[in-house]
Amino acid sequence: MCRPATRTGNWSEPKPRADDVTVKARFMFRAMLQCMAVLALSSLCLSMFAAQPTYARKKLVHRSTSHHSASKAAPAPAPMRFDNSEYEPLLWTEIPGWSSDDQQAGFQTFLNSCKSIKPANAQAEGKVLGQTLHGACKAAQYVKAAAHGKGAPLDVSASARGFFENHFRPVRIAKLGEREGFVTGYYEPIIEGSKTKTDEFSVPIYRKPSNLFVPGHAASSSSFPNKGKVFRKIGRRKFVPYYDRAEIEDGALDGRNLEICWVKSQTDVLFIQIQGSARIKLRDGGMVRINYHAHNGHPYFPVGRELIDRGIVPKEEMSMQRIREWMDANPEPAKDVRRKNRSYVFFREVKLGENDEPHGAQGVALTPGRSIAVDKSLHVYGTPFYIHARLPLEGENAATPFQRLVVAQDTGSAIIGPARADIYFGAGDEAGRVSGRLRHNAQFVMLVPMALDPVTAGKKMPLPKPRPAIKIAAEKKNEGVKPAETQHKPSKSSPKAKSPKRDHSAHADKKRH
Repeated sequence: MCRPATRTGNWSEPKPRADDVTVKARFMFRAMLQCMAVLALSSLCLSMFAAQPTYARKKLVHRSTSHHSASKAAPAPAPMRFDNSEYEPLLWTEIPGWSSDDQQAGFQTFLNSCKSIKPANAQAEGKVLGQTLHGACKAAQYVKAAAHGKGAPLDVSASARGFFENHFRPVRIAKLGEREGFVTGYYEPIIEGSKTKTDEFSVPIYRKPSNLFVPGHAASSSSFPNKGKVFRKIGRRKFVPYYDRAEIEDGALDGRNLEICWVKSQTDVLFIQIQGSARIKLRDGGMVRINYHAHNGHPYFPVGRELIDRGIVPKEEMSMQRIREWMDANPEPAKDVRRKNRSYVFFREVKLGENDEPHGAQGVALTPGRSIAVDKSLHVYGTPFYIHARLPLEGENAATPFQRLVVAQDTGSAIIGPARADIYFGAGDEAGRVSGRLRHNAQFVMLVPMALDPVTAGKKMPLPKPRPAIKIAAEKKNEGVKPAETQHKPSKSSPKAKSPKRDHSAHADKKRH
């Protein structure tokens, strides 16, 4: 660093006489020389400072192959900050299973997200990643063009893994005070139905009613808020909460021509609403595709929790399959349990082929096993994540390693927090069985674009408060008691005695767009 000059003596110039032109010119010339000297000194200091390698540059930045000229200086990374979160920069070699994953599949999923990532994407405003994914998308297009031999100015041997390593930093992320996140699964049900009401298919799937009002949201808008209060208007000025599940099931919307199609039971409707989309298989061989459009504004109550509280299904055995089995076998008690969930979801018919994947909230088709739903208040759609966990993919008691690059392309009202994801597994019964078993802890690695700097922000990140068990052990140690003597009896406030609150009631309502 350059030391600033220390002023000594009198540095003030004598004021020239107004009538002395020679003295005035000499004064102005000397002032100009002083300004030039200050500018030169500033440039020297800046160049010396930029030459000093920081910890972030030494450990985290990976040189990327770029089509830009090497003479153009890259902008300094902006600091990254997530509230109530902790994150740890990693090396790629520190990520379990990174080198063995099929990064090509992850790369294709990321390219799919890039279709909706624009330079001024409004959904990224105010979020940590902001618009930084747009630059990575441009680079991904060059990699794709090079791989197809279309003459892009990049090395055609650039691999999908090399792309991510060159354009992102890996950062382990979790809620403040925790080391792991939480994953569940979702899928698209295939349900038998009819375009007309029959004795067998008598329960309607409703489209969004025209009398749904959300403060500050235009009724004619094609999108609908994922959360918040919803009203209906009575008369000209009076607004009241919208009908709840019980009122709708009892016929509050009858006669308004809102039926998209008809299914066999209210249990079918409930599970379609939980998943956010469905394929309605018609008896004539046709298919109706529906997707989330709106909700009635009432809070979601997980029916699985009610079954646990009543002692009907043990918490450790809870799954969507157990809920459905009990409801099918107990239709009258199921009606009471179902109506405790006052939330209700409305759908719209979408023009998709029979085997096309549904679109998530980002507006692009989901990829089974590679698309996830995230907290959209924190994350930007299109953000790559790497999830490391052991999940019951092959059976109820299996612990299959899940080490996979995934991309944020969807959301849900129950998906809350920096390390919380719902993994999309595809359509049909098998996908439903797999996703219904998932409610597991997992490690999350977020891939942060090079334009953000997690190290600078990490220096100011608050540390979690000491846990009570650690404080108690320290106090006993000061009193002459060994800490080990207290470990076999954790206190009520110890992390071993009280685990973080998780929703183990199969699912909370996804309410997807």
